[in-house]
Amino acid sequence: MAVPVFEEYEPAADCPCAGCARQRRELVLGLAVRAGGHPAAHGARRALVLFTAAGVVLGGGAGVATATGLPAGPLRPAGPAGPSGGSDGPDSATPQGGKEPLHGRPHAGPTPGKVTPGTLRQSTRADIINRAKLWLSAKVPYSMEKYWTDGYRQDCSGYVSMAWNLAGNEWTGSLAEFGTRISRTELQPGDILLFHNPDDPTKGSHVTIFGGWTDYTHTHYIAYEQANPHTRKQSTPMAYWNNSAQYLPYRYKGLIGGTPGSPAAKSAYPGRKSFGPGANNSHVSRLGRMLVERGGGRFYRAGPGPRWGEADRRATQAFQRAQGWSGRDADGLPGARTWRLLLDKDGRGIPGVSAPKAPKVSGPKTPKASAAKASGPKASAAKAAAAKVTTAGAEARPYPGPVHFRPGRSSEHVERLGRRLVELGFGAHYRIGPERTWTEADRRNVEAFQRAQGWRGGAANGYPGPETWRRLFR
Repeated sequence: MAVPVFEEYEPAADCPCAGCARQRRELVLGLAVRAGGHPAAHGARRALVLFTAAGVVLGGGAGVATATGLPAGPLRPAGPAGPSGGSDGPDSATPQGGKEPLHGRPHAGPTPGKVTPGTLRQSTRADIINRAKLWLSAKVPYSMEKYWTDGYRQDCSGYVSMAWNLAGNEWTGSLAEFGTRISRTELQPGDILLFHNPDDPTKGSHVTIFGGWTDYTHTHYIAYEQANPHTRKQSTPMAYWNNSAQYLPYRYKGLIGGTPGSPAAKSAYPGRKSFGPGANNSHVSRLGRMLVERGGGRFYRAGPGPRWGEADRRATQAFQRAQGWSGRDADGLPGARTWRLLLDKDGRGIPGVSAPKAPKVSGPKTPKASAAKASGPKASAAKAAAAKVTTAGAEARPYPGPVHFRPGRSSEHVERLGRRLVELGFGAHYRIGPERTWTEADRRNVEAFQRAQGWRGGAANGYPGPETWRRLFR
């Protein structure tokens, strides 16, 4: 009796016939070890197939699946599944193929030797996203064994290889070679988030293409990914549904920003080196103009310019704090995240400053008050001493009141106070010199002067009262 030849078909989960049993078994044996197949399966495959054929001849094929302990339902490589078994994201594994040439083009890759920008095809961010959208529109089915018409493998790493226009099919263990490691705050469309588990690549390894933030909180982003059942684009928590901390961001080494003057070049973050002390370029001017539009005009005396100054730092810091950031995230130097919010007119603007309540007078009671209670010749002498308040050419002026010396307040009195502090050797906290707007540098310099008088506690709080003013200008 000849062994029947079975055509390709989907084995029914509940069919006991010999053909379905054989097909279910071969689906299991065909899995690579990293995709969940058993290590001994490949060595035993020939014997089991012969055993199956004998079972079919003897009419006992229906019992073979039960005898070998194989499940009755169809078995396929498990693609990404949701955290609760749904379809939102990978559960524990994303089976994928290995490093190999493009299908049907054995001489097309992969890239040999060390990967450098000069060895890669150049792409703009728009190019990367547009290529990613091609598979999205075609709803390319997920498969770690099949290849799309462009030669790229239909799994997560093959998808990124296609979007980055690589010469061959890479996998999660090699994609990092084609990118430059960046921080999550620097992510821009076309970058990737990569998790490779070197101990067991089948457990969680996955990669997505970053498509942009969903809002200013930067807790979710648009992810382009190849997952079951087909290519998809959806809002995804940073960095993924699971194993989030292990995803690393990378930027394609062959990335170009477009020709000078193009929209891509104008919108790209110019880099942290373009800002800070000593910076003098058009990016500083542009930053200042965007900050003024978002409510930072009060920090500038004569408008934003190309030379970086304390006004730029304070305006940037005010904008960062308005987003609820603190610490290093609000250091006054714009990163990619700050730049993107300003460019897109997103996030919260810089709040206005209301007039604060006047602080309590600092320093000891003035001799003038004591002199007012005295009488006779001593009173006259005290009044004369209080009136003599000129020194080193500094013309005395009446104390203008505490309202001028509070955060955000701007006046000639603040600048005059700062210049006098510098003259007396108490200007160590100024980075670029005194200005008209009251800052933390003014407060710390005043505090240093007050402590030099031997004052402590509330008498040395950094806010000038009448006695501090008198001693500065006497």
